Amino acid sequence: MMKKFIHGILAALLWMGAAVSSTAQSVYDLRINEVMLFNTENYIDSYGQRSSWIEIMNLGYNTVNIGGCYLTDDPTQPKKYLIPKGDPVTRIPQQQFLVFFANGKSHHGVLHLNFTLDSTHRFVALYSSDGRSLIDSVTVPLSLPNTSYCRIPDGTSTWQITSFTTPNATNNLFTHEETSGEKFVQFDPFGIMMTCIAMLVVFTALFILYRIFRFLGMMMQKPLRVGKRESRDVGKTQEVQVAELSGEILAAVSAALYLYETEQHDQESEIITIQRVSRHYSPWSSKLYSLTQQPNRVVTHRVHNKQ
Repeated sequence: MMKKFIHGILAALLWMGAAVSSTAQSVYDLRINEVMLFNTENYIDSYGQRSSWIEIMNLGYNTVNIGGCYLTDDPTQPKKYLIPKGDPVTRIPQQQFLVFFANGKSHHGVLHLNFTLDSTHRFVALYSSDGRSLIDSVTVPLSLPNTSYCRIPDGTSTWQITSFTTPNATNNLFTHEETSGEKFVQFDPFGIMMTCIAMLVVFTALFILYRIFRFLGMMMQKPLRVGKRESRDVGKTQEVQVAELSGEILAAVSAALYLYETEQHDQESEIITIQRVSRHYSPWSSKLYSLTQQPNRVVTHRVHNKQ
């Protein structure tokens, strides 16, 4: 009983550790992806108002709940704004974005922070749920109104100021990422390597197919070879048996057969000969055989002698 209790406690601890580890790993996939300090003609919130905004991106390939984490504009106060838990809006799908409004009006909703950004408050940091582990931070340089400071491409360490802002959308709209084909063209401009690789692939495939079909052919011919070998062995056995019979034995067998065929009636006591009847009608329908035969009359003549 005690062992089962200990095993149950260990299993629960392992499960909790795995859950915490997976959650923490998912939270650390979050990045501050784009920030705007001065918003006069740009993105508006659900109240129709414009304010500074911060875009968070989920770089992972699973949904991450940012609820329970902290956003702040002061490194000495990492727990300045606690992102509420339990609201579905805080769940960020894979490779997607979530915008927070830094307008100092947290009573407007989950996505409205209790601090603002301006020329003197340009630091933004995201902390994990313990309030000590830093997930990401950035200091936004001074720029013109309605311009943003963003990562291009998304989630990378390259930042730049752009007037083409993309809140709740990717920053890769005007970036061109080289495809594998373009990279290979740079590596092999004349196509020699491509030709060699293609020929190698073709011949390798042909060799593999040859080996497969050869193996199948051998497996299918094996029963035929066994059958032919057995038939040869049977033929050899018969030849050996025939060769063992000498001429004297064959002559004796022939003589015995001849005598048997010519003298098969000598010891029989009777010989039955079937003779064909002259009448062709059926005797069963003849009335002649149904009549009673009359006895022959005998006439006796007496001679009287006269004395």
